[in-house]
Amino acid sequence: MAGTARHDREMSVNAKKQLSQCSDPIEKLRLQCLARGSSGIKGLGRTFKIMDDDNNRSLDFKEFLKGLNDYGVMIEKEDAMELFRKFDRDGSGMIDFDEFLITLRPPMSNTRKEVIMQAFRKLDKTGDGVITIEDLRGVYNAKYHPKYQNGEWTEDQVFRTFLDSFDSPYDKDGKDCLKAAVSYYSLHVTKEEFINYYSGVSASIDNDVYFIVMMKNAWKL
Repeated sequence: MAGTARHDREMSVNAKKQLSQCSDPIEKLRLQCLARGSSGIKGLGRTFKIMDDDNNRSLDFKEFLKGLNDYGVMIEKEDAMELFRKFDRDGSGMIDFDEFLITLRPPMSNTRKEVIMQAFRKLDKTGDGVITIEDLRGVYNAKYHPKYQNGEWTEDQVFRTFLDSFDSPYDKDGKDCLKAAVSYYSLHVTKEEFINYYSGVSASIDNDVYFIVMMKNAWKL
């Protein structure tokens, strides 16, 4: 289940406060992502994925810096170089951006990681490591969303908003109905994107029990 607006607002405010006192490059980048809400880290991953033309899941420094800039991350070139060097362990001039995003995720307890993976395994009916829109419909329970409970949104609005959190940031201009339909019906969510998204949701929730109950209710685990 997507993080609530209240959780996202609180997380954004806290991240911005911590950012002003932070000096570690990785933590600074993590906080900038969390300041964007639950989808912040997943969004950065999507930006990197769009740039990965040859689909080798790697970036050189120029691509890495461009990805950060395209996503609107405010980072000094020196900090970006330090980040890049930390992940370019073999000195090849390339980094694995999946490994980078794993390090960027906020720390989660093993219990949280396990319930996230339970949800993913339940949804990935074919076992191919990808969730499609048909996998999601009928399993995601919109009735636990606060905006459905207070009558503000219908179940379909909750579901559409949830799907939007996984869409590419370049597919949501709201002007092209055909593009929106294609985006809606061709949705693919990888395991890494699913975990990146829920690591953001997790950062907005202090209590393990609350997080686990939310996941179990949303995905009928």
